[in-house]
Amino acid sequence: MSDQNNNAPAGAQALFRGLAVIDAIAQGARTLAAIGEAIGCTRSTTHRLVTALVQAGYLRSVAGQYQLGAKLIELGFKARDQLPLTNLARPHLQRLATLTQDTVHLGVREGGDVLYLDKLPGARGLEMRSRVGLRMPLALTGVGKALMLDLPESEWQALYEEGLRRRAGQPGLREDFTPWPDYLEQQQAYAAGGYSFDLEENELGIRCVAAPIRDASGAIVAALSVASAIPYMSEARLRDLCPDVIACAQAISLDLGWTFSGGVSHE
Repeated sequence: MSDQNNNAPAGAQALFRGLAVIDAIAQGARTLAAIGEAIGCTRSTTHRLVTALVQAGYLRSVAGQYQLGAKLIELGFKARDQLPLTNLARPHLQRLATLTQDTVHLGVREGGDVLYLDKLPGARGLEMRSRVGLRMPLALTGVGKALMLDLPESEWQALYEEGLRRRAGQPGLREDFTPWPDYLEQQQAYAAGGYSFDLEENELGIRCVAAPIRDASGAIVAALSVASAIPYMSEARLRDLCPDVIACAQAISLDLGWTFSGGVSHE
């Protein structure tokens, strides 16, 4: 609990604590002891908060442990659908998914992460770990790299190093991750071309091509990608898909008020 929350009126304090409980469980706390430690409250206070949230449907109790409840799933989808970007982009994403037969993602930047707002599964029956609401390090994903295109190289390196720290020891990832000098060279080429690739950095066997979405000011506000398994996504096909992926991103950008003046816009 922050000092600002502790100084809030009594009713607001209870609200902040309830939200802190939800956040703690979202981050992996499952028992009353773990939740209480995460939010800095006594066991009795934690129990009161958790019980109220279970009764309201925001949490559920399973075998003595706590999980996020169905009410949050409902609200999450409503929140996503109320985002102007998601509604505006969906028809464009559907056309791209139909054209490519592959999985299409939409994401935005949240700090050092890409947050996936939408996912349209492909027609090939492939499973990949991406999902709506998932956060992944920017530097490890195609969508994330596209969101990074306008950033200075110093910030590329900081995000790259953060991504390496977070991926350390995670199963199912390439061990031979791209060294920084090669990553920098790749990112420079992506920035010049207005696209980016994920060459299995985020998930073994999965490749994708991504492009940035810009608003009326020309700033990158989101990115989209087309992803598939290696048998369907050779490096040659990645390059062949670039024009279609860039065109889809530009169409969404135009709907957001971006002015296309020819070539690739870099602010």
